[in-house]
Amino acid sequence: MNTFQTKPMITIDHAKKQFGKVSVLKDISMTIQKGEIYTLLGENGAGKTTLIKMMTTLLQPDSGEITIAGRSVTKQPNEVRELISLNSQEATVDMFFSGYENLRLIARLRGVKNEKAEIQQLAKRLGLEEFIDRRVAEYSGGMRRRLDIAMSLVGDPEILFLDEPTTGVDPKNRLEIWRIIREISDAGKTIFLTTQYLDEADRLSDHISFLHKGEIVLTGTPAELKKNTNKKVKITLETEQHEQGKALLTQAGISFEDNEGLIINDEDQQQTLELFVANQLTIVALIAEEVSLETIFLMITKEQNK
Repeated sequence: MNTFQTKPMITIDHAKKQFGKVSVLKDISMTIQKGEIYTLLGENGAGKTTLIKMMTTLLQPDSGEITIAGRSVTKQPNEVRELISLNSQEATVDMFFSGYENLRLIARLRGVKNEKAEIQQLAKRLGLEEFIDRRVAEYSGGMRRRLDIAMSLVGDPEILFLDEPTTGVDPKNRLEIWRIIREISDAGKTIFLTTQYLDEADRLSDHISFLHKGEIVLTGTPAELKKNTNKKVKITLETEQHEQGKALLTQAGISFEDNEGLIINDEDQQQTLELFVANQLTIVALIAEEVSLETIFLMITKEQNK
């Protein structure tokens, strides 16, 4: 984890967005510190891409305020654009250009002075040197994604928005992109990330927010989110006693899951053990179940959908 400065890099204050009669984002507020990898999780249609478009000046909020390094996205959009770069879900590379030509185009659009040296440095950094002069049409999907990220890094932006950067990427390239994201963060850049992969969020994020139906329903560091979630314990009984154990838990009103053992909430552990011992059941194993972001995600979306 990085040690962040106290001054926020991004501030969202009660931002809202509506399309027609559909309220896509409802009163969103968040603060993102410099050098932080901040991840936004949510189901398809939750409003993640809409929020990114608002943060990157592509859409205006209907109300509320969004500032990037103290600049308003609505009042100072050109100044904001100088500081940011957006890597969208759809790759923006030109298939008929070579990798070098794609990077050179962006370098000229961003007014990079020593474009050749910067392109060489980015090609080396993202493992593209061997392929840099080939047409992008010859690249694999993972290589195109890496080139797309390289294009986002042209001009050395302070803030990088990555909208599902590893979707459709094979496991090897996915790990390589993770390495690149960490390197960017370690260099002091701020990263705003959306992803469909909860393990990716767990591995990379300094801070996570869950967006559900246009509202932030949970936020915190990965450790905080897991700590504040009910922990689970798996109890394994002798095979022939498994059904008896289920019956005893049901009679006692103790909630459980049956998955190669009886999984209960940590707070019910003492009562369950006393119950099993009193009924002379043999406990073969007792293992604390680690709470995953996937469990938290499923739990909060289920709760919110009630």
